[in-house]
Amino acid sequence: MEDSEKTNQIVVLLIGPPGSGKSTFCDTVMRSSLRPWSRVCQDIINNGKAGTKAQCLKMATSSLKEGKSVFIDRCNLDREQRSEFVKLGGPGIEVHAVVLELPAQVCISRSVKRTGHEGNLQGGRAAAVVNRMLQSKELPKVNEGFSRVMFCYNDADVENAVNTYSKLGPMDTLPSGCFGEKKSDTKSQPGIMKFFKKVNALPGSSSSNEGTNAMRKANEKTENFRLGSADIVHTLAFPSVSTADFQFDLEKASDIIVEKAEEFLPKVGTARLVLVDLSHGSKILSLVKAKASQKNIDSERFFTFVGDITKLRSEGGLHCNVIANATNWRLKPGGGGVNAAIFKAAGPDLETATRVRANTLLPGKAVVVPLPSTCPLLNAEGITHVIHVLGPNMNPNRPDNLSNDYTKGCKTLREAYTSLFEGFLSVVQDQSKFPKRSNQTAVSDSGEHIKEDSERNKKYKGSQDKAVTNNMESGSLEDTRDSGKKMSKEWSTWALALHTIAMHPERHENVVLEFSDNIVVINDQYPKARKHVLVLARQESLDGLEDVRKENLQLLQEMHNVGLKWVDRFQNEDASLIFRLGYHSVPSMRQLHLHVISQDFDSDSLKNKKHWNSFTSSFFRDSVDVLEEVKSQGKANVASEDLLKGELRCNRCRSAHPNIPKLKSHVRSCRSQFPEHVLQNSRLVARPETKL
Repeated sequence: MEDSEKTNQIVVLLIGPPGSGKSTFCDTVMRSSLRPWSRVCQDIINNGKAGTKAQCLKMATSSLKEGKSVFIDRCNLDREQRSEFVKLGGPGIEVHAVVLELPAQVCISRSVKRTGHEGNLQGGRAAAVVNRMLQSKELPKVNEGFSRVMFCYNDADVENAVNTYSKLGPMDTLPSGCFGEKKSDTKSQPGIMKFFKKVNALPGSSSSNEGTNAMRKANEKTENFRLGSADIVHTLAFPSVSTADFQFDLEKASDIIVEKAEEFLPKVGTARLVLVDLSHGSKILSLVKAKASQKNIDSERFFTFVGDITKLRSEGGLHCNVIANATNWRLKPGGGGVNAAIFKAAGPDLETATRVRANTLLPGKAVVVPLPSTCPLLNAEGITHVIHVLGPNMNPNRPDNLSNDYTKGCKTLREAYTSLFEGFLSVVQDQSKFPKRSNQTAVSDSGEHIKEDSERNKKYKGSQDKAVTNNMESGSLEDTRDSGKKMSKEWSTWALALHTIAMHPERHENVVLEFSDNIVVINDQYPKARKHVLVLARQESLDGLEDVRKENLQLLQEMHNVGLKWVDRFQNEDASLIFRLGYHSVPSMRQLHLHVISQDFDSDSLKNKKHWNSFTSSFFRDSVDVLEEVKSQGKANVASEDLLKGELRCNRCRSAHPNIPKLKSHVRSCRSQFPEHVLQNSRLVARPETKL
């Protein structure tokens, strides 16, 4: 191809055991990269089933001839396994290695827990396989023939590598050499731990200044070594709430901190809580540490740390993705202490982002604020969220103090820590469920990244943020229905965009195609076919298909009729177009919406298995079936999200394909009849002369 002469191609060998995240790495890069990539995965290369190394080499060679760069998604754990793929390099084709050197227990845990794996390596068998593979592991060296080797030891390293390859344009290159490899001294950790235990054994009352300083240094050194070398996990760093300017009793405060931490930790998997103070002689740190030890709370997941909460990573080696701010009720930068320090370190971006969420805060409440990509705390320290929390005031020199009423004060402080920890839990759940995004991205309905580089997207996001603000009460992130019950699903900020447009279409003239009292029609911002529009319901509390009941039948019929009207309009332009109208069983964005989508699936925005299966499997519920079900049984049936992990099969002949490029190439030429179940009940909408 002529285009291949204009592209610096790369072959990237992903090196790591099962569960290290190779496939996720490929999928994440391919979703957002401007460079054409092909993923070669041995688990599915044989028509969706496991194949051979020779098949992988053949597909890689073919992809390179088409001008694409290639990911080799195999374990590639020893030099012999890698050698044939290294030979793919040549003039204009570099060979890179990305080594996912995550802890063995992490890989084993992921492999055991996962379901629907492409190679069916999951459950109890996975642990033995991973262990066996790691015994023969041979880390790559540049002299094998690689122009670049990049090592990743934790999630932060992996994210950095993903960003590096995602940003590559067709002509971009990367520096050659070996990057990120750790030359660890295996004797250092036991030595540090022994010294730490020895110093801690010294009686505090009789220690000299020299001994005290040694203890402090040992504490800092050991803590930073352990945290700097461990696998990065979700971590909340928080100051002691209300014990500084608000003068809350330290004994009572430490009891509540330990109580709430012990209550919260089982809810959040492997996430960590870290109580932070600037002073080595901090009494609150000493009290909490002692009381946590008495309760045998896991010191790997709840511990104390001395340092500046705004510089924990850069100065202390402690990576925290979320920090808490002991704020004032105005949510303003004023005052001193932690509040002033965090607002200063974050710059004006934090104040602006906070105003989007709430204007004031009540004692005992917290508000979670995602940091925009321009924020210094995000770029310098890796902090993605700040959680403002307001505790009770016991300072008689400040307004609205509780006059030493510790019955009310303790109740409010418990509420404050509950709100703080639940806010952190919402961040953990959100980031675990969805790919990590900077604040400069929005998401289309199918959950992919959309660069906000146009005025259209800026307005889209701005209105979305206003809607979030209007829904916040006293800093709470929980949404409620008319019944007063908490929603069954917590929506992340980006997922509220359709709800914003549905409720206020008049503010979105640039994206709305039509609207009435009951519906709004917009183009899917990243369509998955040549024609793809969304018909949004304008009724509150209808977030998705599972919320639909018999009283919504008239609205569903209207949405269907409007969809048919747009089909007719599109077919007047191109009579060959064939459409389906339907809903996703579990939507990725809030607000009930009907997809009106042509069946050619000719779109650059259709990039991964989830995109494809969300429209071609039974996860996609046809509108005509939904209408019948709601009419007969009072609700619609919804399918499992597990269907999104199924094989890639043609929507016509149902043949299986190893990857999206191969599938799309087949679909363009496939003229088979559609499956029988799709042909029934008017699920397909086509002109009479069109062959189905």
